[in-house]
Amino acid sequence: MTDDERSGHGAGGRHAAGRTPDEIPGEVTDPPAGPGDTVDPGEPTPPQGLPAPDPLTDTGRHALIEPVSPPPAVVTGPQGSGAPPSVTPVGRPAAQHLSRYAPLAAAAVVLALLAGLAGGWIGWTLAGRSVSDGALGRPLPQADPASAQLTPVEAVAAKALPSVVLLKVEGGGPGEDEGSGILLSPDGLVLTNDHVVAAAATGGTITALLQDGRAFPARITGRDSGSDLALVRLDGATGLTAAELGNSESLRVGQQVVAIGAPLGLDGTVTTGIVSALDRAVSVGGDQGGQATVLNAVQHDAPINPGNSGGPLVDLQGRVVGVNSAIASTGGGQGGSIGVGFSIPVNQARRVADELNRTGRATRAVLGVTVTGVGQPASGGAVVGQVTPGGPAAQAGLHPGDVVLRVADRPISDGDELVAAIRDHEPGEQIGLTLADRQVTVTLAGEPS
Repeated sequence: MTDDERSGHGAGGRHAAGRTPDEIPGEVTDPPAGPGDTVDPGEPTPPQGLPAPDPLTDTGRHALIEPVSPPPAVVTGPQGSGAPPSVTPVGRPAAQHLSRYAPLAAAAVVLALLAGLAGGWIGWTLAGRSVSDGALGRPLPQADPASAQLTPVEAVAAKALPSVVLLKVEGGGPGEDEGSGILLSPDGLVLTNDHVVAAAATGGTITALLQDGRAFPARITGRDSGSDLALVRLDGATGLTAAELGNSESLRVGQQVVAIGAPLGLDGTVTTGIVSALDRAVSVGGDQGGQATVLNAVQHDAPINPGNSGGPLVDLQGRVVGVNSAIASTGGGQGGSIGVGFSIPVNQARRVADELNRTGRATRAVLGVTVTGVGQPASGGAVVGQVTPGGPAAQAGLHPGDVVLRVADRPISDGDELVAAIRDHEPGEQIGLTLADRQVTVTLAGEPS
Protein backbone atom coordinates (compact mmCIF):
# COMPACT_ATOMS: atom_id res chain seq x y z
CA MET A 1 0.00 0.00 0.00
CA THR A 2 1.35 3.37 -0.97
CA ASP A 3 1.64 6.38 1.28
CA ASP A 4 -1.24 8.01 -0.51
CA GLU A 5 -3.40 5.02 0.10
CA ARG A 6 -2.49 5.00 3.75
CA SER A 7 -3.29 8.67 4.15
CA GLY A 8 -6.61 8.44 2.38
CA HIS A 9 -5.92 10.91 -0.45
CA GLY A 10 -6.37 8.24 -3.01
CA ALA A 11 -9.79 7.46 -1.66
CA GLY A 12 -11.31 10.96 -1.94
CA GLY A 13 -10.24 12.76 1.22
CA ARG A 14 -7.97 12.58 4.20
CA HIS A 15 -10.84 11.61 6.53
CA ALA A 16 -12.00 8.72 4.41
CA ALA A 17 -9.13 6.41 5.21
CA GLY A 18 -10.00 3.12 6.81
CA ARG A 19 -13.78 3.49 6.11
CA THR A 20 -15.84 1.45 3.71
CA PRO A 21 -18.53 2.94 1.53
CA ASP A 22 -21.19 1.49 3.77
CA GLU A 23 -19.75 3.44 6.71
CA ILE A 24 -19.96 6.84 4.99
CA PRO A 25 -23.58 7.92 5.00
CA GLY A 26 -24.78 10.42 2.42
CA GLU A 27 -22.13 9.55 -0.13
CA VAL A 28 -22.85 7.94 -3.50
CA THR A 29 -20.63 4.93 -4.16
CA ASP A 30 -19.10 4.08 -7.47
CA PRO A 31 -20.94 1.62 -9.57
CA PRO A 32 -19.15 -1.63 -10.08
CA ALA A 33 -16.70 -1.59 -12.90
CA GLY A 34 -17.95 -3.18 -15.98
CA PRO A 35 -16.02 -5.31 -18.33
CA GLY A 36 -13.37 -3.40 -20.11
CA ASP A 37 -13.41 -0.46 -17.67
CA THR A 38 -10.12 0.55 -16.17
CA VAL A 39 -9.77 2.26 -12.90
CA ASP A 40 -6.88 4.49 -12.10
CA PRO A 41 -6.19 3.87 -8.49
CA GLY A 42 -4.26 7.10 -8.20
CA GLU A 43 -7.14 9.41 -9.29
CA PRO A 44 -10.02 10.11 -6.92
CA THR A 45 -13.35 9.38 -8.49
CA PRO A 46 -16.04 12.08 -7.93
CA PRO A 47 -19.51 10.94 -6.89
CA GLN A 48 -21.80 10.25 -9.79
CA GLY A 49 -25.18 12.04 -10.26
CA LEU A 50 -24.13 15.52 -8.92
CA PRO A 51 -23.42 18.56 -11.17
CA ALA A 52 -19.87 19.48 -11.74
CA PRO A 53 -18.58 22.39 -9.63
CA ASP A 54 -18.94 25.78 -11.29
CA PRO A 55 -15.60 27.55 -11.24
CA LEU A 56 -17.32 30.99 -11.31
CA THR A 57 -19.50 30.56 -8.22
CA ASP A 58 -19.30 29.02 -4.84
CA THR A 59 -22.79 29.50 -3.40
CA GLY A 60 -25.11 29.66 -6.40
CA ARG A 61 -25.41 33.47 -6.28
CA HIS A 62 -24.92 33.70 -10.06
CA ALA A 63 -27.32 30.91 -10.91
CA LEU A 64 -29.88 33.28 -12.43
CA ILE A 65 -27.42 34.48 -15.06
CA GLU A 66 -26.04 31.02 -15.97
CA PRO A 67 -27.18 29.33 -19.20
CA VAL A 68 -30.16 27.16 -18.57
CA SER A 69 -29.43 23.47 -19.06
CA PRO A 70 -31.63 20.45 -18.61
CA PRO A 71 -31.88 19.45 -14.98
CA PRO A 72 -29.64 16.57 -14.05
CA ALA A 73 -31.18 13.21 -13.52
CA VAL A 74 -31.95 12.05 -10.05
CA VAL A 75 -29.59 9.24 -9.18
CA THR A 76 -30.89 6.73 -6.80
CA GLY A 77 -28.52 4.29 -5.24
CA PRO A 78 -29.16 0.58 -5.06
CA GLN A 79 -31.75 -0.41 -2.52
CA GLY A 80 -30.48 -1.88 0.59
CA SER A 81 -29.00 -1.10 3.86
CA GLY A 82 -25.89 0.43 2.35
CA ALA A 83 -27.59 2.60 -0.34
CA PRO A 84 -27.28 6.38 0.15
CA PRO A 85 -30.43 8.59 0.19
CA SER A 86 -31.75 10.38 -2.91
CA VAL A 87 -30.39 13.85 -3.70
CA THR A 88 -32.27 16.45 -5.79
CA PRO A 89 -30.31 19.57 -6.75
CA VAL A 90 -32.43 22.77 -6.51
CA GLY A 91 -30.13 25.59 -7.62
CA ARG A 92 -30.58 25.59 -11.36
CA PRO A 93 -34.28 24.52 -11.58
CA ALA A 94 -35.24 27.40 -9.13
CA ALA A 95 -33.41 29.92 -11.27
CA GLN A 96 -35.32 28.68 -14.29
CA HIS A 97 -38.73 29.15 -12.58
CA LEU A 98 -37.86 32.64 -11.22
CA SER A 99 -36.68 33.83 -14.60
CA ARG A 100 -39.94 32.63 -16.10
CA TYR A 101 -42.16 34.58 -13.63
CA ALA A 102 -39.94 37.64 -13.14
CA PRO A 103 -41.90 39.86 -15.59
CA LEU A 104 -45.19 38.94 -13.92
CA ALA A 105 -43.77 39.67 -10.48
CA ALA A 106 -42.43 43.04 -11.61
CA ALA A 107 -45.80 43.93 -13.14
CA ALA A 108 -47.55 42.95 -9.91
CA VAL A 109 -45.21 45.16 -7.90
CA VAL A 110 -45.83 48.11 -10.22
CA LEU A 111 -49.60 47.58 -10.03
CA ALA A 112 -49.42 47.41 -6.23
CA LEU A 113 -47.47 50.65 -6.09
CA LEU A 114 -49.91 52.39 -8.41
CA ALA A 115 -52.86 51.10 -6.42
CA GLY A 116 -51.26 52.32 -3.19
CA LEU A 117 -50.62 55.76 -4.62
CA ALA A 118 -54.14 55.99 -5.99
CA GLY A 119 -55.64 54.85 -2.72
CA GLY A 120 -53.54 57.34 -0.76
CA TRP A 121 -54.57 60.20 -3.04
CA ILE A 122 -58.25 59.28 -2.77
CA GLY A 123 -58.02 58.96 1.00
CA TRP A 124 -56.22 62.29 1.34
CA THR A 125 -58.81 63.97 -0.87
CA LEU A 126 -61.75 62.50 1.03
CA ALA A 127 -60.15 63.35 4.36
CA GLY A 128 -59.65 66.97 3.26
CA ARG A 129 -63.22 67.21 2.09
CA SER A 130 -64.54 65.67 5.29
CA VAL A 131 -62.71 68.33 7.31
CA SER A 132 -63.67 71.30 5.17
CA ASP A 133 -67.19 70.13 4.35
CA GLY A 134 -68.01 68.62 7.75
CA ALA A 135 -70.28 71.43 8.96
CA LEU A 136 -71.64 71.97 5.46
CA GLY A 137 -72.52 68.32 5.16
CA ARG A 138 -74.71 68.31 8.27
CA PRO A 139 -78.31 69.55 8.17
CA LEU A 140 -79.30 72.74 10.00
CA PRO A 141 -81.00 72.27 13.36
CA GLN A 142 -84.69 72.95 13.36
CA ALA A 143 -85.47 76.59 14.18
CA ASP A 144 -87.53 76.67 17.35
CA PRO A 145 -86.74 79.84 19.31
CA ALA A 146 -89.76 79.35 21.53
CA SER A 147 -88.23 76.21 23.07
CA ALA A 148 -84.85 77.83 23.84
CA GLN A 149 -84.33 79.30 27.29
CA LEU A 150 -83.96 83.08 27.14
CA THR A 151 -80.88 84.77 28.56
CA PRO A 152 -81.55 87.62 31.03
CA VAL A 153 -80.93 90.32 28.41
CA GLU A 154 -83.15 88.51 25.89
CA ALA A 155 -85.92 88.36 28.48
CA VAL A 156 -85.51 92.08 29.21
CA ALA A 157 -85.67 92.93 25.51
CA ALA A 158 -88.78 90.80 24.99
CA LYS A 159 -90.51 92.53 27.89
CA ALA A 160 -89.41 96.15 27.36
CA LEU A 161 -89.25 96.59 23.59
CA PRO A 162 -93.05 96.89 23.07
CA SER A 163 -93.02 99.89 25.46
CA VAL A 164 -90.41 101.89 23.53
CA VAL A 165 -91.30 104.25 20.66
CA LEU A 166 -89.33 106.17 18.05
CA LEU A 167 -90.21 109.86 17.90
CA LYS A 168 -89.69 111.75 14.63
CA VAL A 169 -89.87 115.52 15.21
CA GLU A 170 -90.15 118.16 12.51
CA GLY A 171 -89.75 121.75 13.66
CA GLY A 172 -89.38 125.13 12.01
CA GLY A 173 -85.91 124.43 10.61
CA PRO A 174 -84.71 122.04 7.90
CA GLY A 175 -84.54 118.32 8.55
CA GLU A 176 -85.95 116.47 11.50
CA ASP A 177 -84.87 115.35 14.94
CA GLU A 178 -85.24 111.85 16.27
CA GLY A 179 -85.40 110.46 19.75
CA SER A 180 -87.01 107.77 21.84
CA GLY A 181 -89.85 107.60 24.32
CA ILE A 182 -91.31 105.36 27.03
CA LEU A 183 -94.98 104.34 26.98
CA LEU A 184 -96.55 105.06 30.35
CA SER A 185 -100.15 104.07 29.58
CA PRO A 186 -102.13 101.88 27.16
CA ASP A 187 -103.73 104.98 25.62
CA GLY A 188 -100.39 106.43 24.47
CA LEU A 189 -98.91 108.67 27.18
CA VAL A 190 -95.17 108.86 26.45
CA LEU A 191 -92.30 110.15 28.60
CA THR A 192 -89.25 111.56 26.79
CA ASN A 193 -86.58 114.26 27.04
CA ASP A 194 -87.54 117.87 26.60
CA HIS A 195 -84.71 118.45 24.16
CA VAL A 196 -86.14 115.70 21.90
CA VAL A 197 -89.48 117.47 21.33
CA ALA A 198 -88.46 121.11 21.85
CA ALA A 199 -88.35 121.76 18.09
CA ALA A 200 -92.07 120.89 17.82
CA ALA A 201 -93.11 123.25 20.64
CA THR A 202 -93.56 126.14 18.19
CA GLY A 203 -95.73 124.56 15.51
CA GLY A 204 -93.79 121.47 14.54
CA THR A 205 -95.08 117.89 14.27
CA ILE A 206 -94.31 114.68 16.09
CA THR A 207 -94.84 111.15 14.73
CA ALA A 208 -94.46 108.13 16.98
CA LEU A 209 -93.49 104.75 15.51
CA LEU A 210 -94.18 101.61 17.53
CA GLN A 211 -92.19 98.39 17.47
CA ASP A 212 -94.99 96.64 15.58
CA GLY A 213 -94.73 99.16 12.74
CA ARG A 214 -97.77 101.28 13.58
CA ALA A 215 -97.44 105.05 13.44
CA PHE A 216 -99.38 107.67 15.43
CA PRO A 217 -99.36 111.46 15.40
CA ALA A 218 -98.32 112.86 18.78
CA ARG A 219 -98.60 116.18 20.61
CA ILE A 220 -96.82 117.74 23.59
CA THR A 221 -98.83 117.79 26.84
CA GLY A 222 -96.15 119.13 29.20
CA ARG A 223 -92.51 120.23 29.27
CA ASP A 224 -89.94 120.83 32.00
CA SER A 225 -86.69 122.21 30.67
CA GLY A 226 -85.20 122.30 34.18
CA SER A 227 -85.27 118.52 34.43
CA ASP A 228 -85.08 117.93 30.64
CA LEU A 229 -88.31 115.91 30.68
CA ALA A 230 -91.52 116.14 28.64
CA LEU A 231 -94.76 114.26 28.03
CA VAL A 232 -96.42 113.63 24.67
CA ARG A 233 -99.62 111.78 23.85
CA LEU A 234 -100.30 109.59 20.84
CA ASP A 235 -103.60 110.47 19.20
CA GLY A 236 -106.00 107.57 18.68
CA ALA A 237 -103.82 104.94 20.40
CA THR A 238 -105.40 102.20 22.53
CA GLY A 239 -104.31 98.87 23.93
CA LEU A 240 -100.60 99.68 23.98
CA THR A 241 -98.08 98.00 26.31
CA ALA A 242 -97.10 100.29 29.17
CA ALA A 243 -93.63 100.05 30.73
CA GLU A 244 -93.05 98.89 34.30
CA LEU A 245 -91.27 101.48 36.43
CA GLY A 246 -88.66 100.47 38.98
CA ASN A 247 -87.02 102.25 41.92
CA SER A 248 -83.76 104.06 41.17
CA GLU A 249 -82.90 104.12 44.88
CA SER A 250 -82.13 100.41 44.62
CA LEU A 251 -79.48 100.84 41.92
CA ARG A 252 -75.95 99.71 42.79
CA VAL A 253 -72.63 100.46 41.16
CA GLY A 254 -71.70 97.49 38.97
CA GLN A 255 -75.30 96.39 38.47
CA GLN A 256 -76.09 95.24 34.93
CA VAL A 257 -78.52 97.42 32.99
CA VAL A 258 -79.95 97.49 29.46
CA ALA A 259 -80.52 100.56 27.27
CA ILE A 260 -83.22 100.53 24.57
CA GLY A 261 -83.92 103.16 21.95
CA ALA A 262 -83.28 104.37 18.42
CA PRO A 263 -79.65 105.47 18.09
CA LEU A 264 -79.16 107.25 14.76
CA GLY A 265 -82.75 106.36 13.89
CA LEU A 266 -82.21 102.59 14.29
CA ASP A 267 -85.30 101.82 16.33
CA GLY A 268 -85.48 98.81 18.60
CA THR A 269 -81.76 98.82 19.39
CA VAL A 270 -80.76 96.99 22.59
CA THR A 271 -77.40 97.49 24.33
CA THR A 272 -76.17 96.39 27.71
CA GLY A 273 -73.67 97.54 30.31
CA ILE A 274 -73.31 98.26 34.01
CA VAL A 275 -74.00 101.15 36.35
CA SER A 276 -70.72 103.04 36.51
CA ALA A 277 -71.62 105.65 39.15
CA LEU A 278 -74.58 107.13 40.99
CA ASP A 279 -75.48 110.75 41.82
CA ARG A 280 -73.30 112.12 39.03
CA ALA A 281 -73.80 115.90 38.53
CA VAL A 282 -73.98 116.55 34.76
CA SER A 283 -74.44 119.95 33.16
CA VAL A 284 -76.31 119.63 29.87
CA GLY A 285 -76.96 122.36 27.28
CA GLY A 286 -76.27 126.05 27.69
CA ASP A 287 -74.06 126.15 24.58
CA GLN A 288 -76.50 128.35 22.58
CA GLY A 289 -77.08 131.08 25.13
CA GLY A 290 -79.61 129.08 27.15
CA GLN A 291 -79.29 128.11 30.76
CA ALA A 292 -77.56 124.79 31.37
CA THR A 293 -79.55 121.97 32.90
CA VAL A 294 -77.86 120.18 35.76
CA LEU A 295 -78.86 116.54 36.07
CA ASN A 296 -78.42 114.31 39.07
CA ALA A 297 -77.66 111.37 36.79
CA VAL A 298 -76.99 107.67 36.79
CA GLN A 299 -73.76 107.04 34.89
CA HIS A 300 -73.52 103.78 32.92
CA ASP A 301 -71.53 102.26 30.06
CA ALA A 302 -74.37 100.74 28.03
CA PRO A 303 -73.71 102.28 24.58
CA ILE A 304 -76.14 105.08 23.77
CA ASN A 305 -75.93 107.57 20.90
CA PRO A 306 -77.98 110.46 19.46
CA GLY A 307 -81.47 109.06 19.09
CA ASN A 308 -81.35 107.14 22.39
CA SER A 309 -82.42 110.27 24.25
CA GLY A 310 -85.73 109.74 26.03
CA GLY A 311 -85.48 105.95 25.89
CA PRO A 312 -85.43 103.69 28.93
CA LEU A 313 -82.57 102.31 30.99
CA VAL A 314 -83.93 99.10 32.52
CA ASP A 315 -82.75 96.56 35.07
CA LEU A 316 -82.65 92.81 34.53
CA GLN A 317 -86.28 92.54 35.66
CA GLY A 318 -87.28 94.74 32.72
CA ARG A 319 -88.21 97.68 34.96
CA VAL A 320 -87.35 101.24 33.93
CA VAL A 321 -84.75 102.71 36.30
CA GLY A 322 -83.69 105.74 34.26
CA VAL A 323 -84.34 107.93 31.21
CA ASN A 324 -81.33 108.10 28.87
CA SER A 325 -80.49 111.76 28.33
CA ALA A 326 -76.85 112.54 27.56
CA ILE A 327 -73.46 111.15 26.64
CA ALA A 328 -69.95 112.38 27.25
CA SER A 329 -67.75 113.05 24.23
CA THR A 330 -64.12 113.86 23.59
CA GLY A 331 -65.03 117.12 21.85
CA GLY A 332 -65.23 118.17 18.23
CA GLY A 333 -68.82 118.02 17.00
CA GLN A 334 -71.46 115.42 17.66
CA GLY A 335 -69.73 112.27 18.72
CA GLY A 336 -70.82 108.73 19.44
CA SER A 337 -70.68 106.58 22.51
CA ILE A 338 -67.40 106.35 24.36
CA GLY A 339 -68.92 104.28 27.13
CA VAL A 340 -69.98 107.22 29.32
CA GLY A 341 -73.75 107.71 29.28
CA PHE A 342 -76.10 109.48 31.68
CA SER A 343 -79.71 108.79 32.64
CA ILE A 344 -82.20 110.70 34.77
CA PRO A 345 -83.13 108.51 37.78
CA VAL A 346 -86.64 107.15 37.32
CA ASN A 347 -87.78 108.34 40.76
CA GLN A 348 -87.13 111.95 39.75
CA ALA A 349 -88.59 111.38 36.29
CA ARG A 350 -91.74 109.83 37.72
CA ARG A 351 -92.41 112.80 40.04
CA VAL A 352 -91.97 115.28 37.18
CA ALA A 353 -94.09 113.22 34.79
CA ASP A 354 -96.89 112.98 37.35
CA GLU A 355 -96.94 116.76 37.78
CA LEU A 356 -96.86 117.36 34.03
CA ASN A 357 -99.71 114.93 33.50
CA ARG A 358 -101.88 116.49 36.19
CA THR A 359 -101.11 120.17 35.77
CA GLY A 360 -99.11 120.55 32.59
CA ARG A 361 -96.19 122.02 34.53
CA ALA A 362 -93.63 120.83 37.05
CA THR A 363 -91.99 122.26 40.13
CA ARG A 364 -88.54 121.74 41.52
CA ALA A 365 -86.96 121.99 44.97
CA VAL A 366 -84.91 125.11 45.68
CA LEU A 367 -82.48 126.10 48.46
CA GLY A 368 -82.55 129.86 47.80
CA VAL A 369 -78.85 130.45 47.11
CA THR A 370 -76.48 130.98 44.20
CA VAL A 371 -73.06 129.40 44.07
CA THR A 372 -69.70 130.84 43.06
CA GLY A 373 -66.26 129.52 42.34
CA VAL A 374 -64.58 132.32 44.24
CA GLY A 375 -62.97 131.19 47.47
CA GLN A 376 -63.56 127.48 46.91
CA PRO A 377 -61.22 125.47 49.11
CA ALA A 378 -58.84 122.97 47.54
CA SER A 379 -60.54 120.18 49.47
CA GLY A 380 -63.82 120.84 47.64
CA GLY A 381 -67.27 122.11 48.57
CA ALA A 382 -69.83 124.56 47.18
CA VAL A 383 -69.29 128.23 48.05
CA VAL A 384 -72.49 130.22 48.67
CA GLY A 385 -72.62 133.40 46.57
CA GLN A 386 -75.92 135.14 47.22
CA VAL A 387 -78.70 134.19 49.61
CA THR A 388 -82.34 134.84 48.62
CA PRO A 389 -84.03 136.90 51.36
CA GLY A 390 -86.72 134.91 53.14
CA GLY A 391 -85.76 131.72 51.31
CA PRO A 392 -85.01 128.37 52.88
CA ALA A 393 -81.27 129.07 53.17
CA ALA A 394 -81.80 132.47 54.77
CA GLN A 395 -84.24 131.00 57.26
CA ALA A 396 -81.65 128.33 58.14
CA GLY A 397 -78.97 131.00 58.77
CA LEU A 398 -76.76 130.59 55.66
CA HIS A 399 -74.61 133.55 54.62
CA PRO A 400 -72.57 134.42 51.53
CA GLY A 401 -69.19 132.72 51.71
CA ASP A 402 -70.43 129.69 53.59
CA VAL A 403 -69.06 126.41 52.20
CA VAL A 404 -71.48 123.48 51.92
CA LEU A 405 -69.67 120.15 52.29
CA ARG A 406 -72.62 117.73 52.46
CA VAL A 407 -76.32 117.52 51.64
CA ALA A 408 -77.65 114.80 53.93
CA ASP A 409 -75.08 112.00 53.47
CA ARG A 410 -73.96 113.04 49.99
CA PRO A 411 -70.53 114.71 49.66
CA ILE A 412 -70.46 117.98 47.70
CA SER A 413 -67.39 118.80 45.62
CA ASP A 414 -68.54 121.93 43.72
CA GLY A 415 -71.54 124.11 42.82
CA ASP A 416 -72.98 121.67 40.25
CA GLU A 417 -72.96 118.95 42.89
CA LEU A 418 -74.99 121.18 45.23
CA VAL A 419 -77.58 121.99 42.52
CA ALA A 420 -77.92 118.31 41.52
CA ALA A 421 -78.27 117.19 45.13
CA ILE A 422 -81.04 119.72 45.87
CA ARG A 423 -82.97 118.77 42.69
CA ASP A 424 -82.89 115.16 43.74
CA HIS A 425 -85.28 116.04 46.58
CA GLU A 426 -88.91 117.19 46.56
CA PRO A 427 -90.27 120.59 47.53
CA GLY A 428 -91.18 120.73 51.24
CA GLU A 429 -88.63 118.09 52.24
CA GLN A 430 -86.34 118.75 55.22
CA ILE A 431 -82.65 117.99 54.77
CA GLY A 432 -79.48 118.52 56.77
CA LEU A 433 -76.58 120.58 55.43
CA THR A 434 -73.02 120.17 56.65
CA LEU A 435 -71.08 123.45 56.37
CA ALA A 436 -67.41 124.02 56.87
CA ASP A 437 -67.98 125.27 60.43
CA ARG A 438 -71.44 124.03 61.45
CA GLN A 439 -74.53 121.98 60.56
CA VAL A 440 -78.00 123.34 59.75
CA THR A 441 -81.40 121.97 58.75
CA VAL A 442 -83.42 123.50 55.93
CA THR A 443 -86.92 122.97 54.52
CA LEU A 444 -86.76 123.11 50.73
CA ALA A 445 -89.16 125.34 48.86
CA GLY A 446 -90.63 124.70 45.41
CA GLU A 447 -90.83 126.84 42.28
CA PRO A 448 -92.00 126.33 38.72
CA SER A 449 -89.37 124.57 36.75
